[in-house]
Amino acid sequence: MANLESFTIKKAIDSLKKKEFSAVELAREVLANIKKTDDRIGAYLSALEDSALAQAKEADSQIAKSEYFDLLGIPLAIKDNILIKGEKCTAGSKILENYTALYDATVIKKLRMQYAVFLGKTNMDEFAMGSSTENSAFQKTKNPQDLERVPGGSSGGSAAAVASNQCLGALGSDTGGSIRQPAAFCGIVGFKPTYGAVSRYGLMAMASSLDQIGPLAKTVEDAEILFNAICGKDRMDATSVHYGELKLPIKKINQMTIGVPKEYFDKGLDERIADKVMAAIKKFEQAGAKIKEISLPYSKYAIAVYYIIMPSEVSSNLARYDGIKYGFSRQEGDLIDVYLNSRDQGFGPEVKRRIMLGTYALSAGYYDAYYLKAQKIRAKIKGDFDEAFKDVDLIMGPVTPNLPFKFGEKTENPLSMYLEDIYTVPVNLAGLPAMSLPCGKIGDLPVGLQIIGKHFDEGTIFEAGKFYEQSL
Repeated sequence: MANLESFTIKKAIDSLKKKEFSAVELAREVLANIKKTDDRIGAYLSALEDSALAQAKEADSQIAKSEYFDLLGIPLAIKDNILIKGEKCTAGSKILENYTALYDATVIKKLRMQYAVFLGKTNMDEFAMGSSTENSAFQKTKNPQDLERVPGGSSGGSAAAVASNQCLGALGSDTGGSIRQPAAFCGIVGFKPTYGAVSRYGLMAMASSLDQIGPLAKTVEDAEILFNAICGKDRMDATSVHYGELKLPIKKINQMTIGVPKEYFDKGLDERIADKVMAAIKKFEQAGAKIKEISLPYSKYAIAVYYIIMPSEVSSNLARYDGIKYGFSRQEGDLIDVYLNSRDQGFGPEVKRRIMLGTYALSAGYYDAYYLKAQKIRAKIKGDFDEAFKDVDLIMGPVTPNLPFKFGEKTENPLSMYLEDIYTVPVNLAGLPAMSLPCGKIGDLPVGLQIIGKHFDEGTIFEAGKFYEQSL
């Protein structure tokens, strides 16, 4: 079998079809690599070796019948806030340390229909709250590019697993940049679909108007294969859509106008990252695309708006973890003591911080001043994008303002951590699709290019991403 480092989903599928190796052999190879490397990296919270080999065996039986699917026998990693029936799902939190999922998330059902192989559940910031995977209750995941640095978050485990060849692709979730930022930090491709393009049923809710499941992969083509496998309407998620009916026609590079927001290249951005991103955008111009400077004036309010709306939804969604119905419970004293002690000991500091922020913003006397005003400015941020997309087909810029930082560098200052998502958060507030893909390195540390598209124009983003990869 070829070196795992050179393996993509597309290459593996082609090799399986040619019977160069079996799905079981491929699964064993990746599982062996997990055993060899994950002690150093800490990408996985739990390995599903027995069930993975059983799934690989099923895939081989399909191959024997010459029945092929896009993800047949492909070993995938799954973020630990996405339910797999019968397996532990912790969301990186002590409060769910021993929780076992009772049903499959819709995305998992769809992948099962493709005979994909689930290798294990990956580490994450607790309830997806964080940008470094330092907020996990269980372990720290290290960046495979530099083990002294964070892999980003909250899907840091999934990104690190892909970057270290511990899977061929992975699923993560993106509420404010939690797929794109770790993809940029780990030097891989991460894709956040249009809100509603992928069902959220079976994803543990953080902020329901912002959350979206998406793929992490080695190449744009692999991310596209994964996205096509999981997108579409689901009767269990009222916000999901019939994607095929809404997707826009794909534009070719020489027909595109690409917008570059001046606000994304303002103070706060590392100049070396700015240079790499502009050099990447230049390649599109050389291929015939028109480059146009645009303005997204309300984007400067995005972090402030996000950190009112998101905690408000967190406060509501996490009320279900009360120590009574399921999960961690501290059965001492009367009923109110059970509530208070279970939540106090079950939740970590970042989760508590966001619950308190959200509860305050929603409280009587403050709702209009904070939450309602934030929703009005959210509409203005979306309006900025709508206006820009009248003149441009895609928007390009950086994913993060800084290079991957070292462990502990930002944990004492939550605000500096929140600012790492300054270029990704506006996309979630507007419900748009966006991709992070590698556009070079500064020393050994990767830089990410962000490509943002119109609602349901995933195809044009993938077209641009594949062109850029080929140009390299």
